[in-house]
Amino acid sequence: MDGGTVRASLIQIGVDGDETVEARRARAASLVREQTASDLVVLPELWTVGAFAFDSFEAGAEPLDGPTARAMSEAAREARVWLHAGSVVERAEHAGGPGGTGGGTALYNTSLVFSPDGERAAAYRKIHRFGFDRGEATLMSAGAEPVTVDLPGITLGLATCYDLRFPELFRALTDAGARALVIPAGWPARRASHWSLLARARAVENQAYVLACGTAGTHAGVPQAGRSAIIDPWGETLAEAPDAGERVVTAELDPAYVDRVREDFPVLRDRVLR
Repeated sequence: MDGGTVRASLIQIGVDGDETVEARRARAASLVREQTASDLVVLPELWTVGAFAFDSFEAGAEPLDGPTARAMSEAAREARVWLHAGSVVERAEHAGGPGGTGGGTALYNTSLVFSPDGERAAAYRKIHRFGFDRGEATLMSAGAEPVTVDLPGITLGLATCYDLRFPELFRALTDAGARALVIPAGWPARRASHWSLLARARAVENQAYVLACGTAGTHAGVPQAGRSAIIDPWGETLAEAPDAGERVVTAELDPAYVDRVREDFPVLRDRVLR
């Protein structure tokens, strides 16, 4: 991190059903390793299986120390970057109650962040599940806690895809010290305008950077929006993918600019309802 700024890169990776998970995992790790000029690298939501490939969730689930986590940890260490590795389908073991009864497993949509040493710095279980009583909403359990992670000079607030529609989560992250909000997603193309609008709104209302990283390609027949973007605390788009093609979007984040915006236009100070 040079001169107090943070160089962030979003990898809008393509998800294609003809590519195996193993091949895509290796390709994603290679793309991360190429970002040696960046300080922070972000991957999208459920890029291993596809955010709409509901039938693959059970088979594609893995523990927090599973193959995706190991590959991303190694890639972060080799590139010497902070890596938000997007999210995986986490299979969590739950201990039983007294006498060993009541145990089992649950699935979560879980984001992972790794330090440049390859250590897992944070895990965030998606709080708001999409599907309206179908798909993710029925197949996965909900997370319960907002999560932030401290990088040198800046704190990240973590959210995932459908979370973007719930501003109270982002206000909680801002209250917890976040100055950049990271949102990996598998957002459908038919609601691409909402993706861009809501990402800018979260930046403006929280006076924070927004790093919104989507996927390219098609998930289980659902075309993706792409349009990954980095937005500054005044709502200006610093960099944006023009379409849903596979590409890397990069911009510089200046934590001091967050402070200046909040000092010059102190809207957060005037909050009444909490």
